[in-house]
Amino acid sequence: MSLNFASGPVRVRVPATSANLGPGFDALGLALGLHDDVAAEVTTGGVRVAVTGQGAGELPDDDRHLVVRAMRVAFDALGGQPAGLAVECVNRIPQARGLGSSSAAIVAGVLLARALVADGAERLDDAGALRLAADIEGHPDNVAPCLLGGFTVAWTEQTGARAVSLAPAAGVSPTVFVPQERGLTATARAALPASVPHADAALTAGRAALLVHALTADPALLLPATEDRLHQHYRAEGMPATYALVTALREAGVAAVVSGAGPTVLALTDPGAGFEPGTGWHLWRLPVDSSGARVSQGRLGHAERDPVAAGRMS
Repeated sequence: MSLNFASGPVRVRVPATSANLGPGFDALGLALGLHDDVAAEVTTGGVRVAVTGQGAGELPDDDRHLVVRAMRVAFDALGGQPAGLAVECVNRIPQARGLGSSSAAIVAGVLLARALVADGAERLDDAGALRLAADIEGHPDNVAPCLLGGFTVAWTEQTGARAVSLAPAAGVSPTVFVPQERGLTATARAALPASVPHADAALTAGRAALLVHALTADPALLLPATEDRLHQHYRAEGMPATYALVTALREAGVAAVVSGAGPTVLALTDPGAGFEPGTGWHLWRLPVDSSGARVSQGRLGHAERDPVAAGRMS
């Protein structure tokens, strides 16, 4: 069956995310109020990508761009490819910092492709979009909060990724400490051992269960609930400044974890005005994004094109 493509542009706003949240390795995630805006339309031929903000001048401007690659996979799932594409990205999520920039690009690509097909939502429903995005990313912990918003619990079944979104309690106050240096998920994963002691696995499982309760009902328990022995300390040698900051925050009573694969640090409770992270860190207080990815019609407007707007940090 041939596809009927939309005649005009569509746009999507996608939030930054923080995955793992300490003990919830590859399962838990949180959507944050910092956004990329991406618009796309079908053209008569070729691929053009314009990037403003984070990654401008570094990211590819053709089919190699991750948004376009995700769109191509989604178009295949929908049943066909357009003749050409024009894509505009206004990026505010830092690249390779552990804040879900790649997942945001993947989710944007999947949702834009679906919106550019007349009956795209019938061909690819929300559950299918999650499965497809997780397949592209390799795991669902970042794509789930990006799509659904809020605090998400994601898992993978034989049929693919699934997730639920829960509303964080009012006392959850995310703060991210973002360094200048970048990190790579593949490098961080390579530091993990093939197995861990049973006692460490059991403790971490208990903390992950407690974290669901702490995040949604009792933030006073966030400090013990974010204790992890599964992955963070194995990665410490590769990002010593990150691990030192997490340790300092936790010793000060702040529920701090490595954000995703790092090197950003996420605090789930306010560290207070008196806490000094030291040189080389940007402190951004961000709200939880409860909505997740949002698709609308038309090109990016003036506000969306501003690389400093849409939830810019303090």
